[in-house]
Amino acid sequence: MNEDKVSSVLKNMEKGGIDQLLVSDPMSIFYLSGYYTQPYERFFALYLSTDGRAVLFANRLFPDASGFCPDVRVFDDTDDPVPLVAEVCDAAKPLGVDKTLAARWLVPLQQKKAASSFVLGSFAVDDARSVKTPQEQELMRQASRTNDKAMEWLAAQVHDGVTEEEIAGGLLDVYKSLGAQDHSFTPIVSFGANAADPHHSPDGTVLKRGDVVLFDVGCRQDAYCSDMTRSFFFGEPSEHQRAVYECVRRANEAAEAIVRPGVTFAEIDRTARKIIEDAGWGPYFNHRLGHQIGLEDHEPGDVSSTHDEPVKPGQCFSIEPGIYLPGDVGVRIEDLVIVTEDGCEVLNSYPKELTVLG
Repeated sequence: MNEDKVSSVLKNMEKGGIDQLLVSDPMSIFYLSGYYTQPYERFFALYLSTDGRAVLFANRLFPDASGFCPDVRVFDDTDDPVPLVAEVCDAAKPLGVDKTLAARWLVPLQQKKAASSFVLGSFAVDDARSVKTPQEQELMRQASRTNDKAMEWLAAQVHDGVTEEEIAGGLLDVYKSLGAQDHSFTPIVSFGANAADPHHSPDGTVLKRGDVVLFDVGCRQDAYCSDMTRSFFFGEPSEHQRAVYECVRRANEAAEAIVRPGVTFAEIDRTARKIIEDAGWGPYFNHRLGHQIGLEDHEPGDVSSTHDEPVKPGQCFSIEPGIYLPGDVGVRIEDLVIVTEDGCEVLNSYPKELTVLG
């Protein structure tokens, strides 16, 4: 078990009035213990209590977990894990459960009265994962450096007759050649009006002159994720396209400029949103400004108008304003930032100046 990370979770539990917590999210279990497996439909959970107990429940089918947790309770496919969990829980106290615990396990635990009540306890792990350790920050930097290099490759693939699918299909091999292991999410490659769909899936659309070219991509390297968006033009853009692009770039840079401890996530969102609203495109910026990121591409704690908590040193999140004009043009520019003691570090170095390809 990682004592420092577990200690952070236990402190959060104490602040939230929870003496015991059942963590079922495999990535959070990996964060706390260093042990990862994909359980699929099988039960998998880590029990923590403020008295120092840590118990990992793992199917015998899973890789041996004995070196990752001091107390591992192993069971077979034919065993019911609910009594094993109930035996460990303090039935006289509330039990915190995380948001991923499936109802097929939660309801039987409730029926068995494994705890006096059941409360949502995800905050205890989510808040700990939100603040990256120096080692995690360095892994985030490396993943973003790889993503910068991959963006160079993507830009070089833009030419007459290429399709979105052709470019997207070659990206994984590039990531692997650069030292990454996988995509951190399905890559978005959008040409022309397709870029006005923020989550467009690459298809057989053929690139043509005058199109915007949007790449929203990220890799997973040594367990940590990167994420970046750049928008280009294939051929000289119109004045209208230039105006949209420059508005988005100003919004991105203005938001990054105010990031520092004490500024709220909502204030960062408002800074970018106001620039786009003042330009008359407010209704076409139709998503939050960003999301936190780490072991997963999207982690709890967004950069939005409703998130009034101040940012803290070590938090890492995206800043990705966009303007999406249906049937016309879409532009998004996204960087990752890590909050420092007096500002922020932008993890992406790939240029943001308007660039014409071809």
